[in-house]
Amino acid sequence: MSSDATGFVGNIPQHYDQGLGPIIFAEYAADIARRTAAGRPARVLETAAGTGIVTRKLRDALPGDTQLTATDLNPPMLEIARAKFRHGEQVGFQPADAIALPFADQSFDAIVCQFGVMFFPDKAKSFSEACRVLVPGGRYLLSVWDSHRYNPFGRLAHEVAARFFPADPPQFYSVPFSCHQIDPIKELLMAAGFADIGIVVIGQERELPDVAHFARAAVFGNPLIDQIRTRGGVDPERIVEALAQEFGREFGDPGRMPIQAIVFSAAKR
Repeated sequence: MSSDATGFVGNIPQHYDQGLGPIIFAEYAADIARRTAAGRPARVLETAAGTGIVTRKLRDALPGDTQLTATDLNPPMLEIARAKFRHGEQVGFQPADAIALPFADQSFDAIVCQFGVMFFPDKAKSFSEACRVLVPGGRYLLSVWDSHRYNPFGRLAHEVAARFFPADPPQFYSVPFSCHQIDPIKELLMAAGFADIGIVVIGQERELPDVAHFARAAVFGNPLIDQIRTRGGVDPERIVEALAQEFGREFGDPGRMPIQAIVFSAAKR
């Protein structure tokens, strides 16, 4: 995978977990955990688990005897995830690449991937791997962000960063919103061996109690900060300040902002 888009290392995981997590990830995590638990799976795999925001919600929603395995390509993210659990909660953590899963065929009853597919360099291979490790009839639940049109925080972050580097705009904020077209995902799932595909578009509103805090996380909580530092010549704090101004103008301060995600559910044939 490209480290430019997936390098959630250094201090990024903390900003991601504490600054972005409660605002844009937590409620969607609770939703996909409920959807997963409804099938009462005995063995659940999470890919692109990150800092364990979904993992925590899954463990809370699933029956106590369900075995839960959380994986991510970035060990620093998993270290934060691990700290959210007590001994004996039946959660296993291991670094793993979603396009080359280190598990035997038919190892899981359900797989969950929240906002990870956009970062997979070979999406078709990631879906075939998910299908391989699922039992027949097992379910794959995944979510992606809708486009910038429905997630203005992403559009504004993209535009503000570009303003500081007009000759070479940082591209991170194009990646999370790059899978908003439903048909390509549906076709890849079907080609990988999935059927019974359900699709739901979930639009929500989020409170922004501290716009400056959210702007800081939007810059420092993902690889955008590395793209800024690599280009050089601009203090990242200037970008945070400019982004906070744009967020305040768009959403208010304190404010409310719309966000929208697309959730897919598919069963292995």
